[in-house]
Amino acid sequence: MTTLRTRGAPIRLVSEDATSVWTVRAQGAEVWDAVRLEVLPGTLVREVKQAAMAELMPDVEELDAYVVKLGGFEVMNEAASVQAVGATDGSTFLIMARRRRPVR
Repeated sequence: MTTLRTRGAPIRLVSEDATSVWTVRAQGAEVWDAVRLEVLPGTLVREVKQAAMAELMPDVEELDAYVVKLGGFEVMNEAASVQAVGATDGSTFLIMARRRRPVR
């Protein structure tokens, strides 16, 4: 298992008997917090985003107002699998608002 610093137990998006399970990290830029997720290489990026945001930003209703980044680049197709967008076991996805907000 890959060690990733996050709070709490990992969010499981896989069945108990799944093999080839990856542990990825999803970080919410606005909340300065992160969660671990156990996924399969074929898990959709959209599923990772939904699960992470439900934990990190439960009050957000408009998920499309947030983008997912991997390695500094926006994931343009959230319907693609985590493996297809270039993630590996231990990767970190950054979830942030689509539009920058002014600092006050």
